[in-house]
Amino acid sequence: MKIKLGKNRRKDKSEMKTETISEKSKFAIVESYKAARSNIMFSLSADDDKIFAVTSYSKGEGKSTVSANLAISFSKMEKRVLLIDCDLRRPNIHNVFKVENAAGLSNIIGKMVDFDSVVHRDVLPNLDILPSGTIPPNPSELLCSPRFENLVKTLYEDYDYIIFDTPPIGVVADALLLKDLIAGFVVVLRERSTTHGDVQNIIESMKLADAKILGFIKVGCTSNKKRSRKGYYYYQYY
Repeated sequence: MKIKLGKNRRKDKSEMKTETISEKSKFAIVESYKAARSNIMFSLSADDDKIFAVTSYSKGEGKSTVSANLAISFSKMEKRVLLIDCDLRRPNIHNVFKVENAAGLSNIIGKMVDFDSVVHRDVLPNLDILPSGTIPPNPSELLCSPRFENLVKTLYEDYDYIIFDTPPIGVVADALLLKDLIAGFVVVLRERSTTHGDVQNIIESMKLADAKILGFIKVGCTSNKKRSRKGYYYYQYY
């Protein structure tokens, strides 16, 4: 299933705020994220789960923006949503929402702070944000630690949906370490950046790790008829 989402261009971190959906967003963009949300919800219900992760093959493909927009879309159903920045190497969720990142997930796992002292409550109605926190020397070890697993189990009772923004799996293996804590991955692909080989590598990596792909969201696409003028995203169930 392909879903048009409107014009897109590559933006730096300072511009990413404008990419999140809002009341001013084009109707087609909002409806497209709703359609993606519906497909993800069906996938989650099949496993009776409410946690999923967003990843990509390499950096700069738009996974943090997609994570943010999916979180916003889920929160608009009046469901309690938590978006966690699990990219402890190159975090970006705090840039998207313009929130403080002096402390966050890494500091919780490191027993320096507690969840309530660093989570950003109601950044948007029904949407809480947990930033990555201090960049640690051992990201992989923190993400696969019992303390992180216990944190997720605790939060599971407090939220209707939990979304992880994870590092690109073509760069580091951090995302795949979370496979047992989630229902599956939504993979972001970028037109003219993600190659067919990258997609094949993603699929093979997921198979080897026994991880599940919930679907793909492709960004930065251009239409065949008006390649120079129009662009769209699409969501495809895998």
